[in-house]
Amino acid sequence: MELRKKYIHMNCEKGRALSQITLDDDYNLPDYKPDIVKIMKDKGEIRFDEVKASDGHIYIKGTLNFSVLYRSDQDEKKIDSLNGSIPFMENISMDGVTELDPVELEAEVEDLSIGVINSRKLSVRALVMLKACIRETRDEAVAIDVGSEEALEMQKESRDVLQLLECKKDNFRFRKEIPLASSKPNIREILWRSVQVRGLESRLKNGEIELTGEILVYVLYLGEEDEDRLQWIETTVPLTGSVECSNCEENSIYRVSVSPRSNDIEVKPDYDGEMRTLNLDMVLDLDICLWKEENMEILKDVYSLSKKVVPEYEEGVLPYLVAKNYAKCKIGDRIQLDSEQENILQICICEGTVSVENTEYKPEGVKVEGTLSVEVMYITTDDAMPVGTLKGLIGFEQLIEAPGADEETEFELEAGIEQLGALLVDNTQVEIKAVVNLNLIAFENRKMQKLVSVREEGENLEELQRRPGIVGYIVKPGDSLWDIAKENHTTMSELAAMNQLPSEEIGAGDKLLIVKKV
Repeated sequence: MELRKKYIHMNCEKGRALSQITLDDDYNLPDYKPDIVKIMKDKGEIRFDEVKASDGHIYIKGTLNFSVLYRSDQDEKKIDSLNGSIPFMENISMDGVTELDPVELEAEVEDLSIGVINSRKLSVRALVMLKACIRETRDEAVAIDVGSEEALEMQKESRDVLQLLECKKDNFRFRKEIPLASSKPNIREILWRSVQVRGLESRLKNGEIELTGEILVYVLYLGEEDEDRLQWIETTVPLTGSVECSNCEENSIYRVSVSPRSNDIEVKPDYDGEMRTLNLDMVLDLDICLWKEENMEILKDVYSLSKKVVPEYEEGVLPYLVAKNYAKCKIGDRIQLDSEQENILQICICEGTVSVENTEYKPEGVKVEGTLSVEVMYITTDDAMPVGTLKGLIGFEQLIEAPGADEETEFELEAGIEQLGALLVDNTQVEIKAVVNLNLIAFENRKMQKLVSVREEGENLEELQRRPGIVGYIVKPGDSLWDIAKENHTTMSELAAMNQLPSEEIGAGDKLLIVKKV
């Protein structure tokens, strides 16, 4: 007998691997840069130049790009900055990976330490976590009917399953010209720049994925008028745009993960030829997955009253959406200057990153534990050291409701900063207030005995004739009307009619009259 089947398109994880590497190198200052007296601020990020999969391995080639803001030894230029990079190569072992597999790779700089060896040389050390994942799309075939001329009794089960519509990588480019306020002097040299995305949201509409949010731009620079006086710009740019997604529908279930690939700020002359325009150029990488929840009548069992048929099974899995929810976590704390740091005169820049340290299933939902890392740049009260930084680490906990989740549920969690601000309490401490967005989507691949074929066998007529024509039966715990009908060579409809049952539901202790059908 031929089964009629339907295919469920799904995305499955083929392999996952972690690797922690330590980068340690010395960096010599270029000749045109003044000597270093003290490092005031630093940051680093990983860029991948080449990612290649081979049999059982993933080869990675990239660079650690770092920036440093420091105090120099020149009276006419007390603050300067530099950019540098350290190349690296890494091989990650992963069972089952082949050269044709697409690699999803993430990098996180867990610890960056840049120290001064001497006035012309820096020591750069970083602890980097590399996370590699291989996913593959495949089709799971499930039986929905049997093509046969014979009358068959079929048991079907209604299930809501997830059909994968699309899984792709894309990018979104955003450009904006930012004019200086009239009260600010022309830009002679940019010393430090910071570009942060806040409150990013996505939604499906008319074959596109719309993105909305804000871009916070901070620039520390030297002006043309007072060369030794620091100036800074703080502005918010609305982010709007869209990327094409032909398979999306407004009622689709979706996940859009966004990560900055690059951002650049250049100074351009305005219409009068003065250096008063900042040109922002940002590229965001998008990881897009779309699903459709579909109700399917899946064939579970089959038998015949005219011949013996034997269903055959194998183990399979069906993807289910357990929960899709979000939460906002409010965070507040104060951070204090160390005794050797210069006092605060005015806050310039407040930057932050959020990290999820742990997710744990609870009966009432998913418990999320994480940290908000904050760094505040400020103008000091000491002219000899005009800029200082204050760092703090603030922990948080949040419970996200996830009805139906259990220990087997797989969670995907996106965390981002919606709001972050720093208020000056006094000249030694700052109050931090933040709102963190937590977007949760939970899946489960539920195991099932999948019907894969139906085999015909000759009916044993002697055994059938030996069975009594009419029997009384007391329902046992765990019995179903289907199992009783199949075992006693009749149908559920006949049982229901004979016993005047209002539905197919029966309970332990119920008494049934069964008439064999031949």
